[in-house]
Amino acid sequence: MIDWDKLRVFYSVAQHKNITKSAAELRLNQSSVSRQIAALEEQLKTPLFHRRPRGLLLTEQGELLLSTVSDFFQKLNATENALLELEEKPRGEFRVSIPVAIGTVWMVPMIKEFMQLYKDVRLQLIVEDRESDLSMREADAAVRFYPSKQPDLIQRQIFTLHSAVYASNDYLRKRGTPKRLEDLKDHTLIAYAEGVQPPFQDVNWLYRHAEKEGVRLEPTLSINSLYGMLRAVKSGIGIAPLPDYMVERARRVSRILDDIEGPTIEGYFVYPADMKNSKRVRAFFNFMIRKIAEARF
Repeated sequence: MIDWDKLRVFYSVAQHKNITKSAAELRLNQSSVSRQIAALEEQLKTPLFHRRPRGLLLTEQGELLLSTVSDFFQKLNATENALLELEEKPRGEFRVSIPVAIGTVWMVPMIKEFMQLYKDVRLQLIVEDRESDLSMREADAAVRFYPSKQPDLIQRQIFTLHSAVYASNDYLRKRGTPKRLEDLKDHTLIAYAEGVQPPFQDVNWLYRHAEKEGVRLEPTLSINSLYGMLRAVKSGIGIAPLPDYMVERARRVSRILDDIEGPTIEGYFVYPADMKNSKRVRAFFNFMIRKIAEARF
């Protein structure tokens, strides 16, 4: 009979395809995770993973085992969640996937207040632009810049983002303030790196807009991070299109070309249907809605 602990470790590693991430999730050291996987492979007398320099890939036998145990673990997670919700107060682990651009700049500074309000909730923020698979329980809920297409997920629109063109006051003093779109041709421009998954569509809207107006703009610097673009603007490197909320608390940064505004971006809070009665979901959702109202998104 296969040991329960070994299956639990296998399921985590199969999801993450990475020993380090699984060890962190399971709160084990990496050598313990590796030993459990090796012991399971020895017991089953078959390899479950291909070991590659950049991570692990399931073998055919590993895929078969994962398909067998996935339904069980998903039902177990749902049962654990249901039992937790019988408590009067929110408690237990709650993992939220959130894009880097809004997680680092906006959400992280407010987490202290949430933790003080809900002391029994162990919050884990997964700050990344990759889409977490909520049906596979890579996270319990997610904040996304686009609507979900999965029918088994509940989603609620929670904010609308606006974008504009920004530069630091130091940069504008040295290089002058552009008055027209054409003036940007004489400035250092910052863009989101092409070929990289952006946090939302048309992140480089300024350059598309200029092209439609017959103005060709060439960015001097490309960065695969909106937060990195903000840091570059604040340090006086150049001019960039950025969401307004990122610049709201940035000192010595000014909006320029006020007549040019980027497309609106809708933000959604998404979670599995089986967590619709979750006190943790409700607590986090209500907290976010209050903070969004205070920030006047």
